[in-house]
Amino acid sequence: MSDLDQLLTQRGNGAQFGAYVVAVAFDAKGQPGFALGDGTLRLGSAHQAVVVHDGAALAMSAHPQGGFVSGGDDGRLMLAQLDGTVRELRKFGSKWVEHVAAFAGKTPLLAASAGKRLHLLSPAGEVLKTLEHPSTVSGIAFDAKGKRVAASHYNGASLWFTASGAAVAPKLDWKGSHTGVAIHPGGEALVTTMQENALHGWTLPEGKHMRMSGYPTKPESFGFTKSGRWLATAGAESVVLWPFFGGGPMGKPPTELGMGDGIVKRVACHPQHEVVAAGFDTGLVLVADVARERVLPVCGPGRGCVSTLAWSADGAHLAFGTEGGFAAVVDFSGR
Repeated sequence: MSDLDQLLTQRGNGAQFGAYVVAVAFDAKGQPGFALGDGTLRLGSAHQAVVVHDGAALAMSAHPQGGFVSGGDDGRLMLAQLDGTVRELRKFGSKWVEHVAAFAGKTPLLAASAGKRLHLLSPAGEVLKTLEHPSTVSGIAFDAKGKRVAASHYNGASLWFTASGAAVAPKLDWKGSHTGVAIHPGGEALVTTMQENALHGWTLPEGKHMRMSGYPTKPESFGFTKSGRWLATAGAESVVLWPFFGGGPMGKPPTELGMGDGIVKRVACHPQHEVVAAGFDTGLVLVADVARERVLPVCGPGRGCVSTLAWSADGAHLAFGTEGGFAAVVDFSGR
């Protein structure tokens, strides 16, 4: 055992699934769910195997009313419960369901992308509206109030009002391939990852451009901290944090925390504190306290490139998975 494994050994529940871990989430009751490349979900603390897709699972999110919703290369949007029951919410023909998202507020919503279309659905799977885009949707994000939903695609992003009947969204244009999207918690900005080693952003509602570059590799994962003061990103040897205060990020250098032996592949921001979890291509997982500039190792390298990370809603548990099929849930509660 590596010294870096101490937290995983003392407070973790790990398992080897034998398939690429595509996504992880926690349901409304704080139970973990992992989506795998073999088409199964592994649910709850016992990691019960539930077959949901005829092919690979491509995306997963917690369902707002319990259980987990997943999309697959079989064109289906599925709902799975902890008791093992599974039902199809919607079938989108032969198009892969590559991205799913959920909003769990007063008016819960689901979103799923299939090709160029972003479908907004009720929790029961009823399609409320279908939003067309100029190219394949590469990322989905709801804003903090569920009033808007964003989609990234080639040459920019589109930002839609979820309750509006408008057939065309205001487009945020920037040439190139945009591969993911995030909305500032205060609704002040929208940011996308790009196929090149950079991020692009727009202030809202003005639409002024923001350019964040200088990465050695593609920043495949990013997210805003709870306060919205920082945008945490992968793509470098440490967690790169862009300041979204005091006129930033333009004209201000980023802060870097948690230097590891390798490249950060995934980041996940804590739901309550200015804390960021990071997973490296070596398998190293660590947690960085932004305000204190302190770093805590969670899991040492050697179990495969980290492919997914997520905090529970109360911030008491961190779950992660790797390309090699290893997965774990680590308890951060003050027990």
